[in-house]
Amino acid sequence: MITQYHRPKTLTEALALIAQPKTYPLGGGTLLNRFSNEEYAVVDLQSLELNAIAKNGNTLQIGATATLEELLQSEDTPDALKKAIQHEAALNTRNLATVAGALVSSDGRSPFSTMMMALDAKISLRDSNNEEENIQLGDFLPLHEEAVENKLMLEIAIPLNAKTAYEYVARTPKDKAIISAGLTEWSSGRTRLVLGGWGKSPSLAMDGKGTDGIEAAAKNAAQDATDEWASAEYRQDVAATLAKRCLS
Repeated sequence: MITQYHRPKTLTEALALIAQPKTYPLGGGTLLNRFSNEEYAVVDLQSLELNAIAKNGNTLQIGATATLEELLQSEDTPDALKKAIQHEAALNTRNLATVAGALVSSDGRSPFSTMMMALDAKISLRDSNNEEENIQLGDFLPLHEEAVENKLMLEIAIPLNAKTAYEYVARTPKDKAIISAGLTEWSSGRTRLVLGGWGKSPSLAMDGKGTDGIEAAAKNAAQDATDEWASAEYRQDVAATLAKRCLS
């Protein structure tokens, strides 16, 4: 339960607060609602103005405390990412959940994380020594909370000069995916395919020049994907189909 509430006016003050034991940043509150009955303090980030979404050349810069709904409604957000956001959560949750919170709390079944990883999103972090660190989302996701311990996520950057696609298969349209695929293709020919639907984080299937062998790469990425929802064999077959569908 929350025993202390802080609302700092500066980033420096916020960083000093979250460096204290059992003190967590508060964005939309959806992540903190999962906590147990342990006592902890929260640091409300609303006054730090970290919620801007702005186009900067061929990059979309997304403030960490922007909500999923704000990102969905931005005219600059790629259509495939909008589709993944709608699949991630219903409207009420999207109005509360922040971009940073959604990424930190996600697992391999997250449509939002899958598509953001396909976009090769870059994250900016700041620690209590006011030192900034930039990390690729694909390196960040397997670490989750460990990656932001005593740090604040400031911004996430994604490319706008690329074609994107998001496809999935689920038991019902509102269910989390049994398997999903996010694909980004740059004008240079670079193609990046990420699969979601199982495990602790999405899986990178391909990142290279051209699309030759993409179906085989999709199958290979799902070879150990057996869980309570589906077998690896099923996911391998569907992954190849989704990869082809994304390309079309």
